[in-house]
Amino acid sequence: MNTSGGKARAHWVLRGYGGLLNAVMAFFVVNVVLLIAAVAVDSFAKSWFRTWLPEGWTASWYTSAWKEFQLESVLTVTAEVVLFVVGMSVLVGVPAAYTLARRDFPGKRTLMVLFLLPLMVPPITYGIPLATVMYKIGIAGTLWGVVLANMIPTVPFVILVMTPFIEQIDPNLEAAARVCGAGIGRMFVYVLVPLLGPGILAASLLVLVRTMAMFELTFLVAGPDSQTLVVALYYAVFAAGVRAPQSVDAMAMLYMLSTLVWLVIALRFVNPTQLVSRVKEHPQHA
Repeated sequence: MNTSGGKARAHWVLRGYGGLLNAVMAFFVVNVVLLIAAVAVDSFAKSWFRTWLPEGWTASWYTSAWKEFQLESVLTVTAEVVLFVVGMSVLVGVPAAYTLARRDFPGKRTLMVLFLLPLMVPPITYGIPLATVMYKIGIAGTLWGVVLANMIPTVPFVILVMTPFIEQIDPNLEAAARVCGAGIGRMFVYVLVPLLGPGILAASLLVLVRTMAMFELTFLVAGPDSQTLVVALYYAVFAAGVRAPQSVDAMAMLYMLSTLVWLVIALRFVNPTQLVSRVKEHPQHA
Protein backbone atom coordinates (compact mmCIF):
# COMPACT_ATOMS: atom_id res chain seq x y z
CA MET A 1 0.00 0.00 0.00
CA ASN A 2 2.79 2.41 0.87
CA THR A 3 4.51 1.67 -2.42
CA SER A 4 1.36 2.32 -4.45
CA GLY A 5 0.69 5.50 -2.47
CA GLY A 6 4.22 6.75 -3.13
CA LYS A 7 3.83 6.08 -6.85
CA ALA A 8 0.55 7.95 -6.88
CA ARG A 9 2.08 10.96 -5.15
CA ALA A 10 5.06 10.93 -7.51
CA HIS A 11 2.66 10.77 -10.46
CA TRP A 12 0.71 13.81 -9.26
CA VAL A 13 3.91 15.71 -8.47
CA LEU A 14 5.18 15.08 -12.00
CA ARG A 15 1.85 16.11 -13.48
CA GLY A 16 1.83 19.27 -11.37
CA TYR A 17 5.39 20.12 -12.38
CA GLY A 18 4.55 19.52 -16.04
CA GLY A 19 1.47 21.70 -15.79
CA LEU A 20 3.42 24.49 -14.10
CA LEU A 21 6.16 24.30 -16.73
CA ASN A 22 3.60 24.46 -19.54
CA ALA A 23 1.90 27.44 -17.89
CA VAL A 24 5.20 29.32 -17.56
CA MET A 25 6.09 28.60 -21.20
CA ALA A 26 2.64 29.68 -22.36
CA PHE A 27 2.91 32.89 -20.33
CA PHE A 28 6.31 33.63 -21.88
CA VAL A 29 5.13 32.93 -25.44
CA VAL A 30 1.98 35.04 -25.00
CA ASN A 31 4.02 37.97 -23.69
CA VAL A 32 6.47 37.78 -26.60
CA VAL A 33 3.63 37.57 -29.14
CA LEU A 34 1.81 40.52 -27.57
CA LEU A 35 4.99 42.59 -27.48
CA ILE A 36 5.68 41.95 -31.17
CA ALA A 37 2.04 42.60 -32.02
CA ALA A 38 2.13 45.94 -30.19
CA VAL A 39 5.19 47.05 -32.16
CA ALA A 40 3.66 45.87 -35.45
CA VAL A 41 0.35 47.63 -34.79
CA ASP A 42 2.04 50.86 -33.72
CA SER A 43 4.15 50.89 -36.90
CA PHE A 44 0.89 51.25 -38.89
CA ALA A 45 -0.92 53.55 -36.46
CA LYS A 46 -1.66 57.21 -37.13
CA SER A 47 -1.99 57.73 -33.38
CA TRP A 48 -2.46 55.29 -30.51
CA PHE A 49 -2.90 56.42 -26.94
CA ARG A 50 -5.76 55.24 -24.73
CA THR A 51 -7.70 52.90 -27.01
CA TRP A 52 -7.35 49.17 -27.64
CA LEU A 53 -6.66 49.83 -31.33
CA PRO A 54 -5.27 52.88 -33.17
CA GLU A 55 -7.60 55.60 -34.36
CA GLY A 56 -6.38 55.23 -37.91
CA TRP A 57 -3.98 53.25 -40.06
CA THR A 58 -1.17 54.26 -42.40
CA ALA A 59 1.95 52.78 -43.97
CA SER A 60 3.68 56.15 -44.29
CA TRP A 61 5.84 55.50 -41.21
CA TYR A 62 7.87 52.96 -43.20
CA THR A 63 8.60 55.59 -45.84
CA SER A 64 9.43 58.09 -43.13
CA ALA A 65 11.79 55.64 -41.41
CA TRP A 66 13.48 54.82 -44.71
CA LYS A 67 14.29 58.49 -45.32
CA GLU A 68 14.87 59.65 -41.72
CA PHE A 69 17.26 56.87 -40.74
CA GLN A 70 18.92 56.56 -44.19
CA LEU A 71 18.05 52.89 -44.33
CA GLU A 72 19.30 52.48 -47.89
CA SER A 73 22.85 53.22 -46.75
CA VAL A 74 22.43 51.19 -43.54
CA LEU A 75 21.11 48.16 -45.40
CA THR A 76 23.96 48.40 -47.91
CA VAL A 77 26.53 48.37 -45.11
CA THR A 78 24.68 45.51 -43.40
CA ALA A 79 24.70 43.46 -46.61
CA GLU A 80 28.43 44.11 -47.14
CA VAL A 81 29.30 43.13 -43.56
CA VAL A 82 27.15 40.00 -43.72
CA LEU A 83 28.58 38.84 -47.06
CA PHE A 84 32.19 39.33 -45.98
CA VAL A 85 31.64 37.70 -42.59
CA VAL A 86 29.84 34.70 -44.08
CA GLY A 87 32.38 34.17 -46.85
CA MET A 88 35.49 34.53 -44.68
CA SER A 89 34.02 32.50 -41.81
CA VAL A 90 33.24 29.61 -44.15
CA LEU A 91 36.69 29.76 -45.78
CA VAL A 92 38.36 29.56 -42.37
CA GLY A 93 35.86 27.47 -40.43
CA VAL A 94 35.28 24.56 -42.81
CA PRO A 95 38.98 23.51 -43.10
CA ALA A 96 39.36 23.98 -39.34
CA ALA A 97 36.32 21.79 -38.69
CA TYR A 98 37.73 19.14 -41.05
CA THR A 99 41.03 19.13 -39.16
CA LEU A 100 39.31 18.78 -35.79
CA ALA A 101 37.00 16.03 -37.06
CA ARG A 102 39.61 13.95 -38.88
CA ARG A 103 42.92 14.52 -37.11
CA ASP A 104 44.18 13.69 -33.64
CA PHE A 105 47.04 15.83 -32.32
CA PRO A 106 48.41 17.09 -28.99
CA GLY A 107 46.44 19.99 -27.57
CA LYS A 108 43.33 19.21 -29.58
CA ARG A 109 41.01 19.56 -26.59
CA THR A 110 42.61 22.85 -25.56
CA LEU A 111 42.27 24.20 -29.10
CA MET A 112 38.60 23.19 -29.20
CA VAL A 113 37.96 24.95 -25.90
CA LEU A 114 39.64 28.10 -27.24
CA PHE A 115 37.43 27.94 -30.34
CA LEU A 116 34.30 27.61 -28.22
CA LEU A 117 35.13 30.37 -25.72
CA PRO A 118 33.70 33.20 -27.88
CA LEU A 119 30.41 31.26 -28.01
CA MET A 120 30.32 30.51 -24.30
CA VAL A 121 31.18 33.90 -22.79
CA PRO A 122 29.18 37.13 -23.29
CA PRO A 123 30.53 39.16 -26.24
CA ILE A 124 30.89 42.28 -24.12
CA THR A 125 33.54 40.58 -21.94
CA TYR A 126 36.02 40.37 -24.80
CA GLY A 127 34.43 43.05 -26.97
CA ILE A 128 35.74 45.99 -24.92
CA PRO A 129 39.44 44.94 -24.98
CA LEU A 130 39.01 43.95 -28.63
CA ALA A 131 37.63 47.40 -29.47
CA THR A 132 40.50 49.03 -27.53
CA VAL A 133 43.07 47.15 -29.61
CA MET A 134 41.26 47.95 -32.86
CA TYR A 135 41.13 51.65 -32.06
CA LYS A 136 44.85 51.63 -31.28
CA ILE A 137 45.77 50.03 -34.62
CA GLY A 138 43.29 52.19 -36.54
CA ILE A 139 40.82 49.69 -37.96
CA ALA A 140 37.91 50.42 -35.60
CA GLY A 141 35.20 52.52 -37.20
CA THR A 142 35.80 50.90 -40.60
CA LEU A 143 33.92 48.23 -42.48
CA TRP A 144 36.79 45.77 -42.12
CA GLY A 145 36.94 46.40 -38.39
CA VAL A 146 33.29 45.40 -38.08
CA VAL A 147 33.90 42.32 -40.24
CA LEU A 148 36.89 41.15 -38.19
CA ALA A 149 35.06 41.71 -34.90
CA ASN A 150 32.09 39.65 -36.06
CA MET A 151 34.33 36.84 -37.28
CA ILE A 152 35.58 36.13 -33.75
CA PRO A 153 32.33 34.35 -32.75
CA THR A 154 31.24 33.26 -36.25
CA VAL A 155 34.32 31.19 -37.15
CA PRO A 156 33.91 28.96 -34.05
CA PHE A 157 30.20 28.80 -34.84
CA VAL A 158 30.96 27.46 -38.34
CA ILE A 159 33.32 24.89 -36.79
CA LEU A 160 30.61 23.79 -34.36
CA VAL A 161 28.02 23.44 -37.12
CA MET A 162 30.28 21.77 -39.69
CA THR A 163 31.95 19.18 -37.45
CA PRO A 164 28.96 16.78 -37.30
CA PHE A 165 28.46 17.07 -41.08
CA ILE A 166 32.10 16.10 -41.68
CA GLU A 167 31.95 13.23 -39.18
CA GLN A 168 29.02 11.73 -41.13
CA ILE A 169 31.14 11.35 -44.30
CA ASP A 170 32.85 7.99 -44.72
CA PRO A 171 36.66 8.46 -44.61
CA ASN A 172 36.96 5.71 -47.23
CA LEU A 173 35.71 8.20 -49.84
CA GLU A 174 38.66 10.44 -49.08
CA ALA A 175 41.02 7.45 -49.19
CA ALA A 176 39.64 6.43 -52.59
CA ALA A 177 40.21 9.95 -53.93
CA ARG A 178 43.82 9.90 -52.70
CA VAL A 179 44.36 6.46 -54.28
CA CYS A 180 43.15 7.92 -57.59
CA GLY A 181 45.84 10.59 -57.36
CA ALA A 182 43.90 13.52 -55.88
CA GLY A 183 45.86 15.76 -53.55
CA ILE A 184 44.36 17.22 -50.41
CA GLY A 185 43.23 20.34 -52.27
CA ARG A 186 41.51 18.52 -55.14
CA MET A 187 40.02 15.97 -52.77
CA PHE A 188 38.62 18.77 -50.63
CA VAL A 189 37.16 20.71 -53.58
CA TYR A 190 35.82 17.84 -55.69
CA VAL A 191 34.85 15.29 -53.02
CA LEU A 192 34.20 16.94 -49.67
CA VAL A 193 32.70 20.27 -50.71
CA PRO A 194 29.88 18.69 -52.80
CA LEU A 195 29.07 16.31 -49.94
CA LEU A 196 29.23 19.14 -47.41
CA GLY A 197 27.05 21.43 -49.51
CA PRO A 198 23.98 21.26 -47.22
CA GLY A 199 26.12 21.80 -44.13
CA ILE A 200 27.99 24.75 -45.66
CA LEU A 201 24.68 26.30 -46.74
CA ALA A 202 23.21 25.81 -43.27
CA ALA A 203 26.29 27.26 -41.57
CA SER A 204 26.31 30.23 -43.94
CA LEU A 205 22.65 31.03 -43.30
CA LEU A 206 23.05 30.71 -39.53
CA VAL A 207 26.14 32.94 -39.60
CA LEU A 208 24.16 35.43 -41.67
CA VAL A 209 21.42 35.57 -39.04
CA ARG A 210 23.95 35.73 -36.21
CA THR A 211 25.83 38.61 -37.85
CA MET A 212 22.66 40.59 -38.43
CA ALA A 213 21.76 40.12 -34.76
CA MET A 214 25.23 40.79 -33.34
CA PHE A 215 24.87 44.09 -31.50
CA GLU A 216 27.63 44.26 -28.87
CA LEU A 217 30.72 43.73 -31.03
CA THR A 218 29.35 45.77 -33.93
CA PHE A 219 28.34 48.63 -31.64
CA LEU A 220 31.79 48.77 -30.03
CA VAL A 221 33.79 48.97 -33.29
CA ALA A 222 31.37 50.53 -35.79
CA GLY A 223 31.75 54.09 -37.03
CA PRO A 224 29.24 56.50 -38.59
CA ASP A 225 29.64 54.85 -42.00
CA SER A 226 29.90 51.21 -40.82
CA GLN A 227 26.75 50.74 -38.75
CA THR A 228 24.64 47.66 -39.36
CA LEU A 229 20.86 47.72 -39.04
CA VAL A 230 20.76 46.61 -35.41
CA VAL A 231 23.20 49.37 -34.34
CA ALA A 232 21.30 51.97 -36.36
CA LEU A 233 18.12 50.83 -34.61
CA TYR A 234 19.76 51.35 -31.22
CA TYR A 235 20.82 54.88 -32.14
CA ALA A 236 17.33 55.62 -33.46
CA VAL A 237 15.87 54.71 -30.06
CA PHE A 238 18.43 56.26 -27.71
CA ALA A 239 20.17 59.04 -29.63
CA ALA A 240 19.37 62.67 -28.83
CA GLY A 241 16.47 64.27 -30.65
CA VAL A 242 12.73 63.83 -31.04
CA ARG A 243 11.55 60.97 -33.24
CA ALA A 244 8.11 59.60 -33.89
CA PRO A 245 7.81 56.24 -32.08
CA GLN A 246 5.89 54.85 -35.06
CA SER A 247 8.86 55.36 -37.39
CA VAL A 248 11.18 53.65 -34.88
CA ASP A 249 8.72 50.76 -34.63
CA ALA A 250 8.62 50.56 -38.43
CA MET A 251 12.41 50.29 -38.46
CA ALA A 252 12.24 47.61 -35.77
CA MET A 253 9.75 45.62 -37.83
CA LEU A 254 12.00 45.78 -40.89
CA TYR A 255 14.89 44.47 -38.81
CA MET A 256 12.83 41.71 -37.21
CA LEU A 257 11.28 40.53 -40.48
CA SER A 258 14.60 40.47 -42.35
CA THR A 259 16.21 38.42 -39.57
CA LEU A 260 13.22 36.11 -39.18
CA VAL A 261 13.06 35.31 -42.89
CA TRP A 262 16.71 34.23 -42.98
CA LEU A 263 16.32 32.25 -39.76
CA VAL A 264 13.36 30.30 -41.15
CA ILE A 265 15.33 29.58 -44.33
CA ALA A 266 18.31 28.39 -42.29
CA LEU A 267 16.21 26.05 -40.16
CA ARG A 268 14.97 24.34 -43.33
CA PHE A 269 18.52 23.20 -44.04
CA VAL A 270 19.81 22.30 -40.58
CA ASN A 271 18.49 20.27 -37.69
CA PRO A 272 19.08 22.20 -34.42
CA THR A 273 20.04 18.93 -32.69
CA GLN A 274 23.09 18.75 -34.99
CA LEU A 275 24.52 21.77 -33.19
CA VAL A 276 24.92 19.69 -30.03
CA SER A 277 27.79 17.37 -30.86
CA ARG A 278 31.37 16.66 -29.91
CA VAL A 279 34.49 16.10 -31.92
CA LYS A 280 35.52 12.47 -32.03
CA GLU A 281 38.58 11.82 -29.92
CA HIS A 282 39.59 8.81 -31.98
CA PRO A 283 38.61 9.50 -35.58
CA GLN A 284 38.57 6.72 -38.10
CA HIS A 285 41.57 6.49 -40.35
CA ALA A 286 41.42 5.09 -43.83
